[in-house]
Amino acid sequence: MAKLPTALFNVSQIKALECLAIQVQDVSGLELMIRAGNAVFQQLRERWPDAVQIAIFCGAGNNAGDGYIVATLALQAGLSVIVYSVIATEHLKGDALAAYQLYHEVLGRVETFVPEPSVMAQMDVIVDALLGTGLYKPVTGIMAQAIAFINHTDSPVIAVDIPSGLHADTGCVMGCAVVADCTVTFIGLKQGQFSGQAADYCGSIVYDALGVADAVFTDIPATICRVERLSLAPRQHYSHKGHYGHVLVIGGDQGYSGAVRLAGEAALRIGAGLVSIATHTAHAGMINLGRPELMCYGVENPDQLLRLITKASVVLVGPGLGLTAWAKDLFIAVINASHAVNPLNAKIPLVIDADALHFLANARIKNPDWILTPHPGEAARLLHVSTSDIEHDRFAAVSAIQMRYDGIAVLKGSGTLIASEIIAVANTGNPGMASGGMGDVLAGVIAGLLAQGLSPKEAAQQGVYLHGLAGDKAAQHTGERGLLASDLLPYLSQLVA
Repeated sequence: MAKLPTALFNVSQIKALECLAIQVQDVSGLELMIRAGNAVFQQLRERWPDAVQIAIFCGAGNNAGDGYIVATLALQAGLSVIVYSVIATEHLKGDALAAYQLYHEVLGRVETFVPEPSVMAQMDVIVDALLGTGLYKPVTGIMAQAIAFINHTDSPVIAVDIPSGLHADTGCVMGCAVVADCTVTFIGLKQGQFSGQAADYCGSIVYDALGVADAVFTDIPATICRVERLSLAPRQHYSHKGHYGHVLVIGGDQGYSGAVRLAGEAALRIGAGLVSIATHTAHAGMINLGRPELMCYGVENPDQLLRLITKASVVLVGPGLGLTAWAKDLFIAVINASHAVNPLNAKIPLVIDADALHFLANARIKNPDWILTPHPGEAARLLHVSTSDIEHDRFAAVSAIQMRYDGIAVLKGSGTLIASEIIAVANTGNPGMASGGMGDVLAGVIAGLLAQGLSPKEAAQQGVYLHGLAGDKAAQHTGERGLLASDLLPYLSQLVA
């Protein structure tokens, strides 16, 4: 099996790739189906070498045809195989029918699916070949019963191409979906396998191009990609703090001083040369008691803030900002000053996070030089829709935010999305990071990378990737449950060392 590529495709692109491969390489649809079945069976044998009892759940389409190929191979290998079909096999057509006939020729056993728990008691592995990438409506009826049946067994599950019930374009569960331990996917990676709910259903993703030539992929380029880690250039011995930028973090309303502290330290840990914090005078002197490298200033009005902005090379506004008149005044000051000239004689790049996004949603302005970092609730406010609308299609949502506000849009969550001229997906991170302060750390990381000269797209993509990777490393030490945002900070400096 090949290493996972970076390119991700939607369903229409996958279909086009398959059709082009058939035309260009003179390979039949049945041959591709046989290759797919071989890929799944090979993975089944590698992962569960002692498995003897194999149950294969088949539907009506090409996904079922792949399943019948797996069944044929398993039977020929001397395994005990039962295919459970949710339809009458006489309704099969095309390549799926041809695959079924191959199984029938080796005297394969097919039973109509009946949801009786005793039937599956002795199965070592279940193969999910019910539904493929053509799913566009909620799963109901006998198909939903079969999915529920699979999920209630204790047997490991390997999914053919995509877990049945998972939308290949959005990653949403269409009513119900198979929870797989492994998914073997073909020709191209499906974008829906890498964001949203998909992580809870796909298990380990294994890729096989089925022999499709590289030239086919050049004719249908992907518009979505997975983020890969970049190596930062080593620092020159003669460099000094001024070479690595000055981040100004603005926020920390009464009771929320920890947010700017986390963001500021994250910027330092990721390598920013200097970090200043503009916050309430009441607690400005206390924020750096445990981190004296932070320069903290009390600001009560926009004029005081502007003097700090002119010294910064990157401005991060939002962590713990609040929604008071003080917060609004500071946000407006930042927006008005965003086209001012900083010490590097360039427009000041902005990172807009947390409460600052609330004000932005009402402002409806554009700026090519900012990075927006909403979670789904904040994204909903930016687009004036519901949170469920955002989660229904995260790819469409992040694209809409980027188009409406310009710059770079980062939609946080499982499989965080980063939209620029393309959409990138970062798959580092873990559920333990669902805790307060994680977003503040991410915003600080992105700002710190910007300060060191990375482009906005690179800073956003690498910031999300490294933030998640730091969370993964921290979770290895502390466990996921109870993971704190501050637990990530030591690992950030390790990752960029």
